[in-house]
Amino acid sequence: MQKLYKSCFYGSCIAAAVLLAGLLLQQPAIVKPCAIITAVAFALGLGAFPLLKGYRYTAWIIVAVVAGMVYPQAFLNWGPINLRDKTLILVIIQLVMFGMGTHISIRDFKGLAYTGKGVLIGLLCHFSVMPMMGLLLTKVFHFEPEIAAGVILIGSCSSGLASNVMVYLARANLVLSVIVTAMATLAAPFLTPLLMKILAGTLIEVRFVDMMVEIIKIVIVPIGAALLHDYLKTASEQTRRRIYITAVVCTAYAVFLLVVAYPFLERNGASHAALQSLELSGFLTCAVSGGVVYHLIYNRFEKIDKIMPYVSMFGIIYFTMVTTAAGRDNLMKIGLLLFVASVIHNAAGYFFGYWLSRLFGLDKNSSRTIAFEVGLQNGGMASGLAGTMGKLGTVGLAPAVFSPWMNISGSILANYWRRKPVEVKGTQEEAKAFKN
Repeated sequence: MQKLYKSCFYGSCIAAAVLLAGLLLQQPAIVKPCAIITAVAFALGLGAFPLLKGYRYTAWIIVAVVAGMVYPQAFLNWGPINLRDKTLILVIIQLVMFGMGTHISIRDFKGLAYTGKGVLIGLLCHFSVMPMMGLLLTKVFHFEPEIAAGVILIGSCSSGLASNVMVYLARANLVLSVIVTAMATLAAPFLTPLLMKILAGTLIEVRFVDMMVEIIKIVIVPIGAALLHDYLKTASEQTRRRIYITAVVCTAYAVFLLVVAYPFLERNGASHAALQSLELSGFLTCAVSGGVVYHLIYNRFEKIDKIMPYVSMFGIIYFTMVTTAAGRDNLMKIGLLLFVASVIHNAAGYFFGYWLSRLFGLDKNSSRTIAFEVGLQNGGMASGLAGTMGKLGTVGLAPAVFSPWMNISGSILANYWRRKPVEVKGTQEEAKAFKN
């Protein structure tokens, strides 16, 4: 396999040389395929170098960006299928979040007993520093309204599981990281719409309740299903039977809503609020059904938990590709400025996350953790919200540009801090308590 990876790396170098020649000679027929070949071969070739293996996922994100820029029409529609369809985007983002949720455990919340101060500091920094930095950057760079709203949106989203990975690599306070991520995710349905209403309400129409409902569908429903699956792993036989019966009832209710109740009320002029409430109740019941169905599959095929993160990665790559294709013209105009904004935004998160934590009295290891929790946003959530708004090509551009850089910078910082470990008293005891 190493030989194959090395061959791909050398192939990427050759393709890059041909690409450069094509650019100099202004030959689009050469440039386009060579750009794809270079990106794909490079992503595969990173596997030949142990120090670079951690950047392969980011490399595939870059492949998605290149593909969307070079062949935009190929990633907007596949035959009769609109790849930007709101329902399709909702399903994919739910799969992304569910895949992430399979790596969250109910036991994670036990750490609140001794990390409460750090969690409060993390949430305060995350939902203040990043939205305000997003707003400041829109004023500095004078982005168009919908693109500016996207910058504020990604700053207003919760942290993602990427922060947990970076904290693990950095050997910082993983217990604190997992809990801050979980609590930020639970707070997002209220805080993200509130921040968007306050900071971006003059840029785009922000309907607080509608956005809150969308975040519940995008984040809480799939993660709730994943947590139910985690609970069933250790539940008693009697408890499992009760939950299975509940899941059957929930499935019947969801089918009744879809086939009978919702169409009937829609035809008879029911209010938007009534239909929205009914729809949300259907999604919440589907979380129970989905969690049980997945657990039954898990009982037959335990390796599925290891597969789900790859499903999440595929979903994010999909969003990146479709968003880039939809917003190609805008990216050609302001792509460089958006990248510069992403670097500043991300660096500010690390800087203020670390030093504000130190100012509030957290130890160095915990402050490193908060730096990642503040600096790394849930790009998948931001992309999903942009997609449900029908604005992937504008509001969705910032998440598409910011996400790859966050992975790159996070990996660099994590590896740097890994080489400069901090010895913290009580870490082993806390870790043991967390596991138990």
